[in-house]
Amino acid sequence: MHGEYKVPGGKLVVVDFTLVDDRIRDFRLSGDFFLEPDDALECINEAVEGMSPNGTIEEFAKAIHDRLPSEVHLLGFTPESVGVAIRRAVTGAAHWRDYDWQIVHEPPVSPVLNAALDEVLTAAVGEGLRGPTLRIWEWDSSAVIIGSFQSVKNEVDEEQAAAHNAQIVRRISGGGAMYMEPASSITYALYVPGELVRGMSFADSYAYLDEWVLEALKSLGIDAVYKPLNDITSPQGKIGGAAQKRLGSGAVLHHVTMAYDMNAEAMTQVLRIGREKLSDKGTASAQKRVDPLRSQTGLTREAIIERMIEVFVQRHGGTRSEVTEGEWDAAERLVKEKFMTEEWLRRVP
Repeated sequence: MHGEYKVPGGKLVVVDFTLVDDRIRDFRLSGDFFLEPDDALECINEAVEGMSPNGTIEEFAKAIHDRLPSEVHLLGFTPESVGVAIRRAVTGAAHWRDYDWQIVHEPPVSPVLNAALDEVLTAAVGEGLRGPTLRIWEWDSSAVIIGSFQSVKNEVDEEQAAAHNAQIVRRISGGGAMYMEPASSITYALYVPGELVRGMSFADSYAYLDEWVLEALKSLGIDAVYKPLNDITSPQGKIGGAAQKRLGSGAVLHHVTMAYDMNAEAMTQVLRIGREKLSDKGTASAQKRVDPLRSQTGLTREAIIERMIEVFVQRHGGTRSEVTEGEWDAAERLVKEKFMTEEWLRRVP
């Protein structure tokens, strides 16, 4: 079995092994990484030898950590990256470059239509009607986007939402509520086949699907890191958060919202949970908690988005595309039949 993994900003990790009686045998690690001392390579091989191929990335990483000498330097890779390469070999997981990526950036539409499009386009990828796609959201009015399992009354002050002309929209993915004003944040969605994250835990897949974004942010001078389970953050504060939904077809919806120029005062007025958490700290703390991209880059929102797309194409390829007429029609039907209904919005009152 053979597996490869290119560490974001690092080196290539390659594993080769055979399976005998459901155990890993003749394990060999290679790649263009740096490792000192030399004999630490054999320690890694010995750590994995005899393990179950069905182990998790964390289990492989722990076995390697435990076997390595105390004075060891791994440059360009980590024990976790070895675990990813092993899982790729065992599961036959796909690579980003196995697909012809489409990149969609349409003019602004309503927040609820954006939410419906996420479901429609994910389903289209799962049914083979559309290739894997990166889509940048644009919306024409303010909204409160709540997670699939959140309570409306617990999360949203509906009077304040109305006062701010913010539509309440329930999305199909889990996670927390977001207050979004036009051009105040950057939201993107990935619609991917399940094969791309096959063998990964939910936690691993979150970080994996956002590696390209961290690279883009770092290229803009932001020391961005991923904080499990689903936060993108920097030393200056939280930047954004991710959410996922996996359909029965195997397709995965992964979307992220990052603050560009957050109206922290409005956020704490509209979101009850934000108000509760920050009530003793004031608006300044809210601004610190979700740190805007504008303050860290000095760039326009459009310039940041273009840089994100540029990095995505450099890493994974991709061509500009559009939402098809049939997909728009399906999304508009879904708005009427699902997303605008009280049954969906109040599924958790």
